[in-house]
Formats: sequence, C-alpha cells, structure tokens
Amino acid sequence: MIVLILSHFALAACAAPLVRRLGRYAFAVLALPPAATTVWAVTEWTGTESGRAVTWSWEWIGTYDVSVALRLDALAELMVLLAAGVGMLVLLYCVSYFGDDAPQLASFAGNLLAFAGAMLALVLADDLITLYVFWELTTVFSYLLIGYNSEHKKNRRSALQALTVTTLGGLAMLIGFLILGEAAGTYRISAIVADPPAPTLAVSVAVVLVLCGALSKSAIWPFSLWLPNAMAAPTPVSAYLHAAAMVKAGVYLIARLAPGFADVPVWRPTVLVLGGATMLLGGWRALRLHDLKLVLAYGTVSQLGFLTVLAGAGNRNAALAAEAMILAHALFKAALFLVTGIVDHATGTRDLRVLSGVGRAMPATCAVAVLAAASMAALPPLLGFAAKEAALDALLHGDTADRWTLAVVVAGSALTVAYTLRFVWGAFARKPGLADTPAHRVGALLAAPAVLSVAGLVLGPGVGWTDPLFATYADAFTAPAHPYHLALWHGLGTALLLSAVTWVAGAVLFAARARVTRVSRRVAWPTADNVFGYLLLGLERLALQVTGFVQRGSLSGYLAITLLVMLAGQLAVMVTDRPWEGAVAPRLWDVPLQGAVAVLTCAAALSCLTVSRRMKAVVLAGLTGYGAALLFVVQGAPDLALTQFCVETVSMIVFVLVLRRMPVRFEESIGTWRRALRIPVALGAAATIGVAVWVTGAARIAEPAGAAMVEEVAHHGLKDVVATILVDLRAWDTMGESAVLAAAAIGVTSLIYLHRRSEDSSSREELRGATAWALSASKLSGLPQGDDTAPERDWLAAGSTLAPEHRSVVFEVVGRLLFHPILVLSLYLLFCAENMPGGGFVAGLVAGLGLITRYLAGGRFELAEAAPLQPGLFTGLGLFVSTGVALGGLAEGTVLHAWTYHGHLPVFGDYHLSSSVLFDFGVYLLVLGVVLDIVRALGAKIDRQIERAAGALVPTTGTGPGTGKGEPNR
Repeated sequence: MIVLILSHFALAACAAPLVRRLGRYAFAVLALPPAATTVWAVTEWTGTESGRAVTWSWEWIGTYDVSVALRLDALAELMVLLAAGVGMLVLLYCVSYFGDDAPQLASFAGNLLAFAGAMLALVLADDLITLYVFWELTTVFSYLLIGYNSEHKKNRRSALQALTVTTLGGLAMLIGFLILGEAAGTYRISAIVADPPAPTLAVSVAVVLVLCGALSKSAIWPFSLWLPNAMAAPTPVSAYLHAAAMVKAGVYLIARLAPGFADVPVWRPTVLVLGGATMLLGGWRALRLHDLKLVLAYGTVSQLGFLTVLAGAGNRNAALAAEAMILAHALFKAALFLVTGIVDHATGTRDLRVLSGVGRAMPATCAVAVLAAASMAALPPLLGFAAKEAALDALLHGDTADRWTLAVVVAGSALTVAYTLRFVWGAFARKPGLADTPAHRVGALLAAPAVLSVAGLVLGPGVGWTDPLFATYADAFTAPAHPYHLALWHGLGTALLLSAVTWVAGAVLFAARARVTRVSRRVAWPTADNVFGYLLLGLERLALQVTGFVQRGSLSGYLAITLLVMLAGQLAVMVTDRPWEGAVAPRLWDVPLQGAVAVLTCAAALSCLTVSRRMKAVVLAGLTGYGAALLFVVQGAPDLALTQFCVETVSMIVFVLVLRRMPVRFEESIGTWRRALRIPVALGAAATIGVAVWVTGAARIAEPAGAAMVEEVAHHGLKDVVATILVDLRAWDTMGESAVLAAAAIGVTSLIYLHRRSEDSSSREELRGATAWALSASKLSGLPQGDDTAPERDWLAAGSTLAPEHRSVVFEVVGRLLFHPILVLSLYLLFCAENMPGGGFVAGLVAGLGLITRYLAGGRFELAEAAPLQPGLFTGLGLFVSTGVALGGLAEGTVLHAWTYHGHLPVFGDYHLSSSVLFDFGVYLLVLGVVLDIVRALGAKIDRQIERAAGALVPTTGTGPGTGKGEPNR
C-alpha cells in the first residue's frame, strides 16, 4: 500500500520533465500509478469481501500512540477503486482534452496525480492524525487545481474560497480528532470504531467538530457554496475531484465513523437535517441555471446531501444503500462532467440556451450522456435505480425520523429527475428557433465517459456482485429483522411506487420548466456566494476598525497591552489554583547578599522610569541584567552567570550602536496622567511575575531533579551539569534553538539592510585605500616615516583609517593587547565545558566580544581586517557541524549518540575527544557568526552611512579612502 501511495507522489514530482519530453501524452504515463492501484484493489476484492483487512503501519509519534497506519477493508476497497479507477480514466481523458501548448500543463499534471495519491492515502488511513494530514493535502492540491487558470480572477477567488471553507472545517475536525483520540485512549480508527468511548459531553463536542470537517468537505449546507464556484476549474478536475474523489471524502468519513458514533445524540439530527436540506436546496437551484457544468454542480450538491443522509442514518440497510449510491454517483456524475467537457470542446459553449441539435451532430456522445443521465435519474436497469431502490426501502422501514427523511428524499429525487431532463434537453435537443450548433469531431475523448456509463449499465443487473463486499461493511451495524440484499428487481412494492412518483413529478417539473424558473427566481434567497462575500467584507472592515483602534504606533502602548494581558492571566491562574496553599513558606533569600543584589537591581530598574536620555536608559537596563548575573553568582551558578554577563554585554553594545542613529532624548511626550498609568502597570506586572516565581519555588511537591542529573553526569566522568545537559541530554533542544537563533539573526539583519556578497571585499579595498591615504597624508605633513618599503606596523592594522577626533590610543592599545587573550579564553571555555564553566554558546559570545573590541578600537575597516570571512560562513558551518555530529550517531543506531575517543600526544599527554565537544564547536561557530552579523549590520553599515552623510567618503573626483585607491584626494 505504502509503495503505491509513494509512487503517485514520486511520479508527480517527475511530471515537468515528462511533459517537456512527451507533451500531453505524459498523462498516459502518469496514469500508471492509479492503474496499478486499481489492479491491486481488484486482486484484494475477494479478501476484503470475506472480512479480511490488509494493514500496514509505521510508528510516527510513539509517545502519543500516533502511527502512519493504513488499512484496506470493505469500505476502503470501494473508495480505492473509485479514487484510482476514475483517476486513471480522467488522466487518460486529459491526453485528448489538452493540447501540447496548454499553459502550465506540467504543474497541472503533477498536481492532479499528487491529489490522486493524497486521496488514496486518505481512504486507506487507519490513524486519525494520518487521515488529517492527507485530508489537508487533498485540500491544498484541490486549491492548486481549481486555480489552474490563475490569470483569471474568478479562478483565483474560487480556489481561495474552496481552500478557506474546507480548511476551516478541517481545523475543527482536527480538534475533534484530538478529543476522540484522548477519550478513546488510541488514535487508531478501527479500534475507536470497534470500541467507541462513552458518549460524554466531550465526545459529543468532538463528534460535532468532526462532522463540521466532513460536511464542509462534501459541500453540505451551509458549506455548499464552494463547490459550484469550483466549476471554474478544467473539466477533468470537476469530473474527478467534484464527482468521484474529494467531495466523497466527507461522506466516506461519515460512513467510516457511523458504526461507532451513530448513537451519539447529536449525530443523526445533524446528518439527517443538513443532508436533507442540502438535497432539496441543491436540486431546486439546478432547475434555473443555464451553464451545463453548474447544473451538474448543484446536482452534485443535491446528491451529496442524499449520500450524507444514507451514510449517517445509522442502520444496516441504509449503510448498504449508501455504498451502492456512492458507486453509482461516481460513475454517472464523472461521466456527465466528462461529456460536458466534450460538448464544450466541440461547440465552444456550455450555455444550454445556445446549444441546439448537438445530439444529431454527436450521436455517440449523446448516447453516452443519456446512459449516464438515466442512472442519475434512477431509471431501470441502471445501477442508479438499484441503489435508489435500496435507499427508499431502508428509509421506509426505519423509525419516525427515517420516514420524515424519506419524504425529503422523494421530493429531492423528483428534483433530480427534473434537472437530469433539463441537462439532456439543454445539451443535445434541437430547440425551436435556434439553428443547429456547429460541432467538430472529438475522437478519443469519448472513451473515458463511455467506460463509466457502460459500467453503470452493467452493474445495474449485476449489482448482486457487489452485495457481499458492501454487506461486509454494512454488517458492522445492528442486523435488522429483514436484511436487505442488493438486486435490480425486488418486485412490485412501495419502494417502486415511490420511484414512479419521482419520475412523474420530475417530468412534470421539467415540462413546466419556464414557470418553475420564474418561481425559483422570485423566491430565491441570497446566494451563498454573495453571503460569503458580505461576510468577508464585514470581517475585513471589522479587522480594519480593530487594527486602527489597537495599532496606534506607540511601542509603549503595545508593551502596556502585553503586560496587562500577562498580568490578568497570571492573576487568574494564581487566584484559581492558589499555589501557596499547602506549600512550604517561601524563604526571602538563601543568603542576605542575594537581598542586597536584588534591591540594587530593582533600584536600577525603577530608575529607568524617570530618565529622558536614551543612553542612560540603556545603561540602567543593562545594570538590571548584570544584577541578575550577580544573583547567579551568589546562588552558585557560574555557567549561567557567565552566559548572562556575555549576553548582557553584547546586548548593551548593540543598543549603543543603534542609538547612534537615533535622537539623544526620547521624543515621545508623556503627560502626567499617562505616566501615572504606566508606572502602576509596570510595577504591577513586575510584582506579579516576582511573586509567581517566588511562590513557584516553594510549591514544589516532587523531589528536585538536580541530584539525579549530577549523578547521571558523574556516571559519564563529567562535572559540568549545565553544559552536559545542553549538548548531550537535551541536545535536540539545543539544535532547534541554534537553528532559530541563526534564522532570526539573519532575518532581522537582512530586513534592516540589504546584504551583498561583495561587501567584505569592498571594505578591504577601502581599507587599503584608506591606509595608503593616511600614509600619504603623513608624508605631506613632514612626519618621519622610516623605510617606505617596510612601514612600521600600527597597534591596529586599520587604526589609521579613523578620523583623529574618533581615535583613542589607549583604547587601540588595550584592544590590541586583549584581542588574542580573549580568543584564547573563548577556546578555553569551549574545551573545558565538560568539567568547568563554559560551553559553545558562551565561548562564541566571548569570541564575538573580541571582534567587537577590534571594531570599537579601529572601526569598520578594522572589523573587516579582523574577520575577512562572511558571517554566514560561520553560521552555516556551525549548523552543519552540529547537525553532522547529530546525524553521525546514526552509525551507532541512534541520532545524537554520544561517543568518546581517547588518545595520546607526545607533548600534551593523554587526551580525549567526545562528540559533545564537536557539537559544542558547531554552536560556537554559529554564535560567533550571529554576533559578527549583528555587528556588521548595526555597526559597520551605520558607520558607512555616517561617513557618507558627512562627506568623508565617495568623493566626486580624485582618489581617497572612499575610492579604494592609494592616492590622497587632491
């Protein structure tokens, strides 16, 4: 099974080269996976008929009992034959329907085959989460197929509408799946249906949510609006997705869950009422439309309502009739859609008011259409008649609700006969006052609908062949006193009489079609499409009003809203749970020094409320961070303290770099009442968080995990618990956080400035030019130079490029002296992390601080000289190393498998190298790249802007430091 599913997606990925090489004949090659699936399903018919199920599973999320599970049983057998068999015929139909020059043919072909694979996996899925994944894949591929002609606004709108409606239903269904899975203790569908959970309130809510997804997928009222608009898609899409495959998914899900949940109180009222209403509304609307595809579309909506009633009725005979009707509907409706495509292809129109005499011009096509239409109208001896008889008999012998539903079904069937006659008359009859419509030959296009129509004819008398298979599924319901068996003829009876009533009533409605059309237009409600448009417009206006009210452009306002929401949430939780009850009274501190540090930190934080200068605010905010680091020191957490010190230092430098392009003082004027409001909000949020953390520390009821962590780390001969946790015990978290850090840094800096690959090379050229300019200037000033061929080396290679007023000799000397020790310290912190404070993250920050020191001492030219490589190289190499070490563990059978290599060096003696050190080295490179990228974006580029604004660079004539050449400006 899994091989057949994957073959669909694999060949769909090859659609582009196939179409380039074979043109439209590539569809014949793409039809191979559905053809193979059809053959496989036929070979499994006998086994599934006898009740045997073919299963396959692969554990996906073992902790939550989620698996990629597939199961072929009697119900899935029918759906696989429809999804694969009709899909194969539609793909072959496309060979003649499209031309080699059709736009976007490759993407259409690939999407159509991928949809077939997703639909196949959907009907085979035996796990709720697996089913949902492929459910949404069918939604995505249908969106792409409906929007095939994306240059037309109608196609784009229809595709977006289908995506919106079915996706919202799918999300509701996912919530229902999660509730059902937790209530049942398993996500395996067969197990849930065999032993459903007790019908509690939660289960009832879950059933309603699942039905929302099923009803939206099958276009049941009030979700039926998307299906008629989806007729903007090409005819093969309508024939496959909207007759045999996608719209059957909701009916299939109802049929799949009905044996286990039909007795839930909300099930039958929802299914019977909405299904019956959809059958009547869809059939009535089809009587006044003039586009052949729209007539069939609303007819499909009506028939889907009928199928929903049968699949969800919850009794054995109705379930048997539902399977027969699903098969019949797929055969006749797919054939009629394909015939409509032939008529459109041959005449250039689908308007039944314009078409005339097409039946005489295309007799074979007319014969195929009449055969399929007769099955849709439930005329003997077609399969549609046998299925309709089974449905009427099942509802006739049901309870009171079934008999009321029977009246609705009879009325809906009369409408079906009426719009069937309207379709055949409109497409093929000769109409008075209209000239015959010219039509050309269609060739092989007729083969696919002919096969489907003939199948409906053959399976009418041969419907008994399908009875054992369909009965295998239907027997999951309680057996009635007189089980129904599928057959073409059950003798004279009430069911046959009701069928005759529908034929006569439908013929009368068709005969009075002009009057019916006038009445229908007079009493018509607003179309669902218009209602959808009004809802979208109202939602957009509401969003604009809310956005205009909330998004005022004030950062302090946004922060206040965030803090108030957090404050309300925390207070609600604390008042509700009362975590302080029964807990040990929290201590004020472990040592009095913690209290002193906390008081100083709070004082620095409160001082931020009163300052008006940005730089002072940054310094005070930085002091709060250093205060937190001191608390870590006092508490005995050197790893956390070291990391906090480095992070706070880098953050302060970044703030200072940004502030160079901002006003010295805060420009926002704050009134007295606003300040009086802000201060209580800030203090209240801080107090709430502080109290929550304080109470949480005393509310522990389990033994701390610290002792177990220390023991586990010591068992491996290590001492640094924090570093070991980050690179070994929770290395997956570290990998994810590293990737997020890299993506965030690159994304932010790319949004601020547009990076170019040539930036570093241009900076080095400017450095050489600026250095040469400085040497020339000093020569002109008469300063002693020594040997021109070997100039004396400066403390910093690019220090001379700074303007004199920006230079600090002391800073340059200190930066030169500290740079290399800082790098050595970073390597020490990296390699000693197993037994002493350190690690790749803090080591990378320390190395970044070394580069920041060079930048602050010598400017952007010095930074380019100190780090000539691209920051992205460090970031990418770090991710590559960490990921490579993680995947390297697969050699031992487990991702992130830890290993240690022991060796001996002549001078250094014994040493060991572990995978955790290599993993940490990747983190080191990544953090270094992130810091370097931030400094270049917020430091070097701002320097460039300042210099250009001051006219220091880019002279109009001559040469100088801005030109990258070696002569001074003249």
